[in-house]
Amino acid sequence: MADRHLEPDSPELRARWGDFAWTAENAAKAKEIIARYPEGRQRSAVMPLLDLAQRQVGAETNTQGWLPIPVMEYVAAQLDMPIIRVVEVATFYTMYNLVPVGRFHVQVCGTTPCMLRGSDDILAACKKRGMEKGHTTDDGLWTLTEVECMGNCASAPMVQINDDNFEDLTAERLDKVLDALAAGQSPKTGTQEPGRHTVEPLGGPTTLTEMVQANHDYRKEW
Repeated sequence: MADRHLEPDSPELRARWGDFAWTAENAAKAKEIIARYPEGRQRSAVMPLLDLAQRQVGAETNTQGWLPIPVMEYVAAQLDMPIIRVVEVATFYTMYNLVPVGRFHVQVCGTTPCMLRGSDDILAACKKRGMEKGHTTDDGLWTLTEVECMGNCASAPMVQINDDNFEDLTAERLDKVLDALAAGQSPKTGTQEPGRHTVEPLGGPTTLTEMVQANHDYRKEW
């Protein structure tokens, strides 16, 4: 997330988000999510409902979305939970943004594999664009966060931007991705290494060779 503190409660925050309610589409989704859990265990739906709420806020603000206190109170009321329990979940998991973020939330992995493969260059490229860790640019377009390992060590360095991963990055490759996003385009996700399909060895796979050009389901062959 962009910052690990709650956005302070205020009259302005209440004026903007105090009347938060699901859209008709999300109300149906919330009902479906809650129904997945056994009777008496509906509070287990708190995580997917917080994600749904964050996405609705994002749709309303044209950003990745975040969780104002009144929005968390709305989720707490639906699940009959004390608000502090919902806040505990939201503050523990970094998938939830507790303060406003930009249109694109750029999360740069700085853990050892990515660092050894050039994550410092990736952060420097972000800085050249006016990004600062833990902050949103003045135009509201970018929020930059340095995060821990996101599991793409074989294709390091990588960044996650909103819901998408971009891997095998260099500063130049990241610039192309960011330029495309700023222009309203949808850049290729996943590895940015030419000729590489997924995270197979750069020299090509020696096993699972059907994965060279496309994903292949091997389960029926096993």
